Amino acid sequence: MTSTATPTVTASTVTGAIRGETRDGIHTFKGIPCGAPTGGTNRFMPPRKPEPWAGVLETREYGPIAPQLSRDGGAAANPIDDARGREGEDCLVLNIFTPGVADGTKRPVMFWCHGGGFITGSGGAAYDGTNLARRGDVVVVTINHRLNGLGFLHLGDLGGPEFAESGNAGMLDIVAALEWVRDNIAGFGGDPGNVTVFGESGGGRKTAVLLAMPSARGLFHRAIIQSGPELKVNEREYATELAQAVIAELGIGASDLHALRELPLAALMKGLADATAKMPSSNARGGFRPVADGTVIPGHPFSPGAPALSADVPVMVGFNRTEATLFLAGDKGAFDLDEAGLQRRVGRLLGERAEETIAEMRRLYPEASPSDLYIAIHTGFLRYPVDSIRIAERKSAIGAAPAYLYTFEWESPARWGTLKTPHALEIPFVFDNVSLGMWSSFTRSTPEAFALAAKVSATWAAFARTGNPNTGDLPEWNPFTAAGRETMLINNESALVSDPRKEERELWERLYRG
Repeated sequence: MTSTATPTVTASTVTGAIRGETRDGIHTFKGIPCGAPTGGTNRFMPPRKPEPWAGVLETREYGPIAPQLSRDGGAAANPIDDARGREGEDCLVLNIFTPGVADGTKRPVMFWCHGGGFITGSGGAAYDGTNLARRGDVVVVTINHRLNGLGFLHLGDLGGPEFAESGNAGMLDIVAALEWVRDNIAGFGGDPGNVTVFGESGGGRKTAVLLAMPSARGLFHRAIIQSGPELKVNEREYATELAQAVIAELGIGASDLHALRELPLAALMKGLADATAKMPSSNARGGFRPVADGTVIPGHPFSPGAPALSADVPVMVGFNRTEATLFLAGDKGAFDLDEAGLQRRVGRLLGERAEETIAEMRRLYPEASPSDLYIAIHTGFLRYPVDSIRIAERKSAIGAAPAYLYTFEWESPARWGTLKTPHALEIPFVFDNVSLGMWSSFTRSTPEAFALAAKVSATWAAFARTGNPNTGDLPEWNPFTAAGRETMLINNESALVSDPRKEERELWERLYRG
């Protein structure tokens, strides 16, 4: 009995040669250094370029992931990607999936930012780019970068100029990875002049923030924001208050911030987690996130309007119909509510606005069960729909480049259909990975799932190629306008609809002004 080893492939980068693998016509390179280690004296500092190496670096395994944050300083649970892998501050690595190496072809580059908020996650196996690279004839890049307090602890107003960029170090890591793509991707069959940044949840939020960063200008040319509508980042005042809480928790004075670099990683992570737990936050606001520091991020990404800096960048933005069901999946009671349970749970979400909201949603959906109403209200509470629509509105208002708005509507057969269209469900369709690992538990690898994945992945690749998502696989998709409010409802039978669920949209706009 003989075994056949996986063929290898060698490529060149500006810092040295690397060796990856070839499977089914796609070349894969994993764990490529795109920045220097970020521990020790580099902790909280802007990223630095990787050091060159001699010989050929093996890049056939995923690299270290950023330290993950939880209350006890250990690995945190993440419903999108459990981010399994070895943790380490030397986490500035990226992965490439490409149909060609040094073949003279200029393919669109699709640069993926992973989910997990700004706290957890990695660009690992959950985002295998093989099938997307093959179907779209594109180069897929996924990345790791600093997270939580390691990437977003704003010390600039406490420690002076030396720490001025600490609150956005994680975003600067992403910019550094984009610079690596600019300098190297031609050798992997990619076009550095045609880069699309895309991401889901926290990755969508990172994409939105990149649109407002001067240092990212020109490094990407299109953007896709999936269930991650980041209108505002943290204000400096809050970010400084959080930093003060961290150093107090760790027993470090404001005049001795260098001591933060000398702390063992485990002790630092526990201090970050404990301080965060004591800080007030609401509705996904607060905690470790980018900060509008006036320099790295001059202002909020999409508040009060879309950033003029990226006015010429086409944007696709959207959300899933029942985002909340992913976060409620472990709460069996949420799927079997009676009227009293509905009233109680919505009261906790909306306080004095609960009764009128329930009444309005019941008027709009008279046949809905108490659980269905709760899921719809909880999804609205999380602001994925209203803020995604606002991004389309504000981008469209500039008029320099199109905005395309979608709602993902396909319902998962998992859990007897109770999950409907949860947060993150569109990811395996975008990557054409409906039968891969964790995703198959959501999709059940049904024929309908495979058929839709072929359409969705082709649509995303088309947008990356030209800034226009139309392929003929979906109905004609026109850009969003204030007059038409064009929205693609993505399902096995998709449809372009003008202002779908108008009254529900108006309800959430009344509740969440600004």
